[in-house]
Amino acid sequence: MPSTLPSDDSATAHRAWDHRWQSESGRADWLDPDPDVAALIPTLKARGLLRALDLGCGVGRHACYLASQGLGVHGMDASPAGLEFAVRQAKDHGLAIDFREGLMTDLPYEDGSFDYVLSFNVIYHGDGGVVSRAIAEIHRVLKPGGMFQGTMLSKRNANCGVGTEIAPNTFVTSDSGDGDKNHPHFYCNATELLRLFEDFELLSLADKEHSRPGSYHWHLVAERP
Repeated sequence: MPSTLPSDDSATAHRAWDHRWQSESGRADWLDPDPDVAALIPTLKARGLLRALDLGCGVGRHACYLASQGLGVHGMDASPAGLEFAVRQAKDHGLAIDFREGLMTDLPYEDGSFDYVLSFNVIYHGDGGVVSRAIAEIHRVLKPGGMFQGTMLSKRNANCGVGTEIAPNTFVTSDSGDGDKNHPHFYCNATELLRLFEDFELLSLADKEHSRPGSYHWHLVAERP
């Protein structure tokens, strides 16, 4: 679930996702781990990167999967309803996960706390300043040699340029077509993405279309030097 700075826009986002997580239908598309996350597990284990943070964990699909694979997992989100469901899921599967409520721009963890930070479909919910602060926080809580895996919205995405531009490359629409409404979405091209992650060593980058036609997202894996 997206977590931004306190503002009218972020409050709307938090309420929308919190409402979504309260229903079975709202959770339906957010229960299975993404194949890219599963594919990175062998690399993490080979490198001994076993302490993980699922940032914007929502209903816990990735946090629970990572824990089931033997990683020590913390999950953080701004949605109480999402966290409540995630806690139940972990308990039902006998998984020990430390879940906390918080914002992606102010992570409640000490410097160098994690070997691996995952943030899928999260940190692009805000303007460029919010995105930059979230990335800086991810860099801060990663250990040197730690890895970040996440997604960003591509400028090839069909919704780029749709709605009201509230800041450079940042748009708000009344309906994005997937129920993700009324809060900011930041889009970038490859050059802009590299600039945002300039303090990381980029290991892989691909512009992938998700299930909905035109829903292009950057998928990236990066290392903190």
